[in-house]
Amino acid sequence: MAQLRQDVEPARAGLDAGALDRLDRHFAEHVDAGRLPGYLVSVARGGRVAHLTTYGLRDVAAGLPVEPDTLWRIYSMTKPVTAVAVLLLAEEGRLSLDDPLERHLPAFAGPRVYVEGSGADVRTRPAAGPILIRHLLTHTAGLTFGFYHRHPVDALYREAGLEYSVPPGKDLAETVELYARMPLQADPGTQWNYSVASNVLGRVVEVVSGQPLDTFFAERILRPLGMTDTGFHISPEQAPRLAELYGETDEGGIEPVPGLPVHGRPRFLSGSGGLVSSAHDFHRFMELLRRGGELDGVRLLAPRTLALMTSNQLPGGATIGSFGAPVHREPGNDGLGFGFNVSVVTDPARTLAPSHAGTYGWTGVATTAFWVDPAHDLTVQFMTQVRPKKLKVFPELRRLVHEAVTD
Repeated sequence: MAQLRQDVEPARAGLDAGALDRLDRHFAEHVDAGRLPGYLVSVARGGRVAHLTTYGLRDVAAGLPVEPDTLWRIYSMTKPVTAVAVLLLAEEGRLSLDDPLERHLPAFAGPRVYVEGSGADVRTRPAAGPILIRHLLTHTAGLTFGFYHRHPVDALYREAGLEYSVPPGKDLAETVELYARMPLQADPGTQWNYSVASNVLGRVVEVVSGQPLDTFFAERILRPLGMTDTGFHISPEQAPRLAELYGETDEGGIEPVPGLPVHGRPRFLSGSGGLVSSAHDFHRFMELLRRGGELDGVRLLAPRTLALMTSNQLPGGATIGSFGAPVHREPGNDGLGFGFNVSVVTDPARTLAPSHAGTYGWTGVATTAFWVDPAHDLTVQFMTQVRPKKLKVFPELRRLVHEAVTD
């Protein structure tokens, strides 16, 4: 077990200590008001941690504090790790980003797009073209989530037991076969829609590599990077460090809710959101990205590959706001493009909070977040465990970090 530590004073890293103190006090107020159980935040420049704060509790009922070695369900922050796995295989020539998905998963041959109807009366048409691997990496494959409740295809996912992506008792291979039976919401490559695509990518990794997803992650990414506290499940020795998961109540408080089953190897290995990690480990993953695919003498990806992953890949420089399905046309998304499983700031003036062009990162449903700001050589992570209803943490986090940068 390794633990994240502060290793440089803020001023020596070009950060304002007073602004960072305001950041800490802001989120401490959330904890003291019962909106968050506790949190960890780290800010690093040039790879050196200049600010590290823990506050509040990882387990409210037990009175256990958040500590630097606390373990967190990072949910969708798993997606960039899945993207790295796919890109590793692409660099080895074992797949191409322009491969039709059906080459690796035949169940996706001849995709069809929803036209009209519901239930047994659904009418579809042939898709204009195949789903490509790059469509999965950019969430433009035409897939969706059942919980959106915004499009008829969402309802078809729910009817198939896919409201929360995974039918009870199914493994990754079985679940992806179910996805393949669903009509697409749009032709591949024509619309950005956040979806189950990364689970499909996880299955592609399994088929192409011949290894279960957890084995591939461990052997090719996690161990080489020294991410010893990251995986799809935790050991009995790690269990006391795991933060409990909470949900936001209608009144704005929190209450315990069920989380990912991580106390034993799960049947379903989710490339979309299955990982548990620590601040130390995710700092190392951010360092891999910041340093262009290499960390401490271990190179996983070529710089040009990492540059593709972390730059806008939507056609014609489109943004999530302009290219996205209606559910994603919301304030701030006009300033965001999308790379391979990370958002990318393309127009800082049109985002919800101060940011810099080229900044990339992603979030998790339990209110975890990370970003890398290449212009300022800055990496930030925020860890807590609350599934929100109205709680909005990230715009304020971005503003407060932005105010701390002095050069």
